[in-house]
Amino acid sequence: MNGNQAIAHILKAEGVAWLSAFPAQPLIDEAARAGIRPIICRQERTGVNMADGFSRTTNGRPFGVFTMQTGPGAENALGGAAQAYADSIPLLLLPGGASTARTQVPPNFDAVDNYRGITKWAANINQVERIPELMRRAFSQLAHGRPGPVLVEIPSDLGAAEFPGDFAYQPVKAYKSGADPDAVRDLVAALIKAECPVINAGHGVLWAAATDQLVALAELLNAPVMTTLAGKSAFPENHSLALGTGGHTGTLMVDRFLQKTDFVLGVGTSFTISAFNAPMPARAVLAQVTNCAEDLNKDYRIDFGAIGDARIVLEQIVEEVRRQLGTDGRADGRGTAAEIAAIRAEFNATWAPRFRSDEVPINPYRVFAELARAVDVPNTIITHDSGYPRDQLVPFWRPQVPRGYIGWGKSTQLGYGLGLALGAKLAAPDKQVINVMGDAAFGMAGLDIETAVRAKIPILTVVLNNGVMTHYDQHMPYASEHYQSNRLGGHYAQVAEALGAHAERVESPPDLAPAIQRALAANREGRAALVEVMTKAEENVAKFW
Repeated sequence: MNGNQAIAHILKAEGVAWLSAFPAQPLIDEAARAGIRPIICRQERTGVNMADGFSRTTNGRPFGVFTMQTGPGAENALGGAAQAYADSIPLLLLPGGASTARTQVPPNFDAVDNYRGITKWAANINQVERIPELMRRAFSQLAHGRPGPVLVEIPSDLGAAEFPGDFAYQPVKAYKSGADPDAVRDLVAALIKAECPVINAGHGVLWAAATDQLVALAELLNAPVMTTLAGKSAFPENHSLALGTGGHTGTLMVDRFLQKTDFVLGVGTSFTISAFNAPMPARAVLAQVTNCAEDLNKDYRIDFGAIGDARIVLEQIVEEVRRQLGTDGRADGRGTAAEIAAIRAEFNATWAPRFRSDEVPINPYRVFAELARAVDVPNTIITHDSGYPRDQLVPFWRPQVPRGYIGWGKSTQLGYGLGLALGAKLAAPDKQVINVMGDAAFGMAGLDIETAVRAKIPILTVVLNNGVMTHYDQHMPYASEHYQSNRLGGHYAQVAEALGAHAERVESPPDLAPAIQRALAANREGRAALVEVMTKAEENVAKFW
């Protein structure tokens, strides 16, 4: 058994059934021989994005894996790793490396040094017999603490070297912990005293698979729940206590309750100050449940903290609420559910004309309305690209199950959503998976539609082609004017069709619903599909803060 074969056997033992890859990397063939399906992408960044989307959808068991050749492969994957690091996504990167005799000899690319700032942990295999140890450490880093990408570089000579002695490896177990009971008691006492508490659910609720516990707490207190962008779908948005998302854009319900709240309980959120998170009100008491101690008092002063796994700590909080309030909790004496329903009705009435619009070019909100009518939302995973697709979709799509929406935005690389959708479909083959992207994003990642076709990953890509290149004309008017003068940058449906996908271009609102239905039918037949919709440059987004 050589080093690459040992790594492949470890991946198999850890439950890895497929990995995304780009040649030339000897590990690819060894993984295939071990029964792991390699999927070759068109570019390395999309391969990392696929591993990212897979890890999100499985909640990290198993983790997504991407392997690439030394030098240009590792260099090209850097952007995908940076995006995963920004959004705290656990995935394993396995780049090839220069031989041990040429390690740290310029200009050979050193993945460990160059990735150190955008990975949670990075190591170089310096002896073939250390492979089980280093891989065990890698999977332990993936399974514990703040999620993030992990890298193990494989020098070419050690990948081919014979593994000495007997090979043994036991899969890594994940260990979780709860919070200090005294901290929970004090947090709950303050929470109960609040006049208008709001629960802010972040990505950590999804990683902990804690949606049921979150719903139980909300119902026990009759407290409204908002989510962060990354946490969207952690709380079902068809629930009477759901406020929706507070990201770069958000809902009127979030805005109104943040204006009046006196207590915000953040669960599984870092409370990071960012353009992509609704700001927390200065007058409110802040409490935070996190498994990352370094999040406490990072951007906001925290009044109450509980460190531990979100699911375990929510169970502790629910138990403590029942101890302090009684088994049935608190009745909805403030009429919270009715207030939320009234605000939602006001919000929907304001935006309804755009969802029904017969404008030409087509209003993008009409596209979202047709998509929501065409699919079974609980059986759908939808994601978006950055810019207008994100800002327009986030406030209005109402996921009902965990991971029914893949939200992201700490970094905003164009083209990210396509790889996420491919990885999500591999993790959940029975789900309908949709990616909504703009024309500029297609230019970044569109050729990986061919990956979906070749690898038989039947996702639906919706391209909102408004020809404004995410409105970069605000920053670079000459370049954007030149882009628009070339008639919206191209005919993307023709590109997708040439790549082997079912593809249609829609220019008129009455043609939209039938085109979506045909694309979904193609997905059910195992074909990737793309619908390019010629949309207007819709400036209106639901932004309140």
